[in-house]
Amino acid sequence: MTTLLEVKGLGIEFGGLRAVHDVSFSVKPGEIVSVIGPNGAGKTTLFNMISGVYIPGSGQIRLEGEDVTALSPYRLARRGLSRTFQNLQIFQSMTVLENAIAGYHLQESGSIWADLFNMPSSRKRAKLAEAGARKLLDRVGLSRAADQEAGSLSYGALKRLEIARALALNPKVLLLDEPAAGCNAVETEEIDELIAEVAAEGVAILLVEHDMKMVMRISNHIVVLDHGEKIAEGEPVVVSKNPKVIEAYLGTQATEEANADR
Repeated sequence: MTTLLEVKGLGIEFGGLRAVHDVSFSVKPGEIVSVIGPNGAGKTTLFNMISGVYIPGSGQIRLEGEDVTALSPYRLARRGLSRTFQNLQIFQSMTVLENAIAGYHLQESGSIWADLFNMPSSRKRAKLAEAGARKLLDRVGLSRAADQEAGSLSYGALKRLEIARALALNPKVLLLDEPAAGCNAVETEEIDELIAEVAAEGVAILLVEHDMKMVMRISNHIVVLDHGEKIAEGEPVVVSKNPKVIEAYLGTQATEEANADR
């Protein structure tokens, strides 16, 4: 199977402090790869390098075989890489539908003059964006909330809205930074199912998440970071029994709970 996302020897320093060092892994179509590790392990920094927020100090990022290491987030999104953030990036005072529509802007190629003068081409693009946004809201279970202000939604619903907006870019690779953080058990299960559905459509998913039951349940492959370095990787059942992983992050009790839930 063709690799969609490949990370080779990625590293970065801040003020001489090594945040991530020599991290390598790959993600294939339809695969869910989770990155786990204790707080400060470098997970979000790794995400920020892959999504173009930070330029790596060393290593390479390849998307469908193309070197995209120094590309901006905008250009990466154009090439099919989309992401969500650990802290919600939702427009709280806009409606749920308007938030979903916002995700379509990068796909638009029309003239600014057409928008300023409300020309037919502009109106057509707006209708297509709204239709696509409504389909996405239906997909994530938010169609009935389309006209509500986003700020009125529950935290779990806001997480699903952010995923919907990321999906508006029709990504080949989707990066999810703690999509279930702050969610209750029911909300986590809903997000769990949504991620599995997206992966089943062939999207490569890279996930950072602290809910170990969720990670063990949906991941095909796990990469473990500690102090910015990869200390283990493999299938969930193998990683959960790795002594280095247990010592650095999971703990014996957490491992037993995660395995019992599989």
